[in-house]
Amino acid sequence: MYKHLLVATDGSKLSTKAMTHAIGLAKSLGARLTAFYAAPDYPLPMYADGVVYEPVSKKEYSAMMAKEAKKILDAAAAKAKAAGVECATVHMIAPAPWEAILAAAKKEKCDVIVMASHGRRGVSALLLGSETQKVLTHGTVPVIVIR
Repeated sequence: MYKHLLVATDGSKLSTKAMTHAIGLAKSLGARLTAFYAAPDYPLPMYADGVVYEPVSKKEYSAMMAKEAKKILDAAAAKAKAAGVECATVHMIAPAPWEAILAAAKKEKCDVIVMASHGRRGVSALLLGSETQKVLTHGTVPVIVIR
């Protein structure tokens, strides 16, 4: 069935649940796993009194996000390894996480995406949107949604 799963994680409790599901599925199928973290885009500089304030340099921000990604992805890889599942890790800084997830799945040649959904409904779903919904809408790869 599936040979290579991409699991999107942000280190949250819900995405950890998706990781656990993906590891179990990969183990039962004898599939490989790629854990993916999409870091938020570089924050825009602020302008005040004719002066530009940058919270941190782009280089510092990239280093901070790489450190955060390493922490989250190393935990995921350790969990997969303990279960006997081969797990690669990938991260990128992206303005739109859903686009990064789809791009990573394509680049890594994954045949299914596993990700969590907060299950927002009504006005909150309309206002906040959903990365999961966007992956489902714009992707061509099957998606397993964990709640």
